[in-house]
Amino acid sequence: MNAPTTPRPFRLIVTGGGTGGHTYPALTAIRTLQGRLAAQGGALDVLWIGTPDGLEARVAPAEGIAFTTVATGKIRRSANPLKMVSPANMRDMARVPLGVVQARKVVADFQPDVMLATGGYVAVPGGMAAKMRGVPLVLHEQTVRLGLANRRLAGSATRIAVSSESSLPLLPESVRGIAVVTGNPVRPEVLAGHPDKAVQGLGLHAFDRRLPTVYVTGGAQGSQQINDLVQAVLPWLLERANVVHQAGPANVDRLRHAAAALHPALAARYHLTGFVSAELPDVLALADVVISRSGAGTLAELTALGKPAVFIPLATSAGNEQAHNAQHLADAGAAVTLGGDVTPDALVRAAGPLLTDPGLRAAMAGRARAHGRPDAADRLVDVILSAASR
Repeated sequence: MNAPTTPRPFRLIVTGGGTGGHTYPALTAIRTLQGRLAAQGGALDVLWIGTPDGLEARVAPAEGIAFTTVATGKIRRSANPLKMVSPANMRDMARVPLGVVQARKVVADFQPDVMLATGGYVAVPGGMAAKMRGVPLVLHEQTVRLGLANRRLAGSATRIAVSSESSLPLLPESVRGIAVVTGNPVRPEVLAGHPDKAVQGLGLHAFDRRLPTVYVTGGAQGSQQINDLVQAVLPWLLERANVVHQAGPANVDRLRHAAAALHPALAARYHLTGFVSAELPDVLALADVVISRSGAGTLAELTALGKPAVFIPLATSAGNEQAHNAQHLADAGAAVTLGGDVTPDALVRAAGPLLTDPGLRAAMAGRARAHGRPDAADRLVDVILSAASR
């Protein structure tokens, strides 16, 4: 009697990374696909193609995901097209053909059922190799407008997953027929926070729970611009709210010195920290208003949670994508955005009504939630499986 055969695992190559915005959606999709297949008695083999110095080089091995690198070429953007033709850009672009050759061998050896590309310049060689080898290619775009890598690969894609309905008319007309709105995958743990755990974990017992709580964040390294703005209005802010301020490790001492001049009653409602890690879901659950940058991952998390936000986009983000992201929500009344040379007075005018009017906060929270897609990872997995079966 023949022994029963074990079904071949589903094979997925993921390529993309450099930053958390490209890395974490891919990781969330991998986890979701693993769970989906396991529930059906199947298994998943994953290989991640990334850069040796990108975030994905740390995240993938930590998650037990096989990882390899290929040669890549980074495009340094400039508003002046002539500056795009720089020696550094020319050197890096010359590396792309080598990367394609390397990626083609990786694809041939691994024999994936599908490739998922989430953006970043490392995605280009892998995406091109998938096309050459006849492997279905799914692109995922986190921002409102296609990033440079995904624009390059759009014509080779089997499906293009976008995070927002507003992205569809911005796609090249030739590829709109293969586009589907999935949203931007959000880590499940982000959606499972509890306010009381933030109070206990961070020792926020002196917070006045009758007041709204504001979470200020400039990302893992902090934002000099946001820190300076908040420092300038801190007494005004603390008269109206509790504040958890994630300032970045390098900025804590300066801000702590400034906070030492606060009245003790106000200082008790100010929690300054360099970095928020495992406590982030609970801090987000506690927050009534968020003041932050407007990266794609941040928007996905805040809309999935339905959090009113004041966005201060990073002016130097690639393709001005943070401003486009924030404006999309601001136009829908789902957030407030401040652009250009933001002043402390502008922050006061933007945040003031949200802090003093619970009805306004509730209305904005509802509109933000209407733009959120907490099931984005499942939607993206549907697209991946559909592309593989074509």
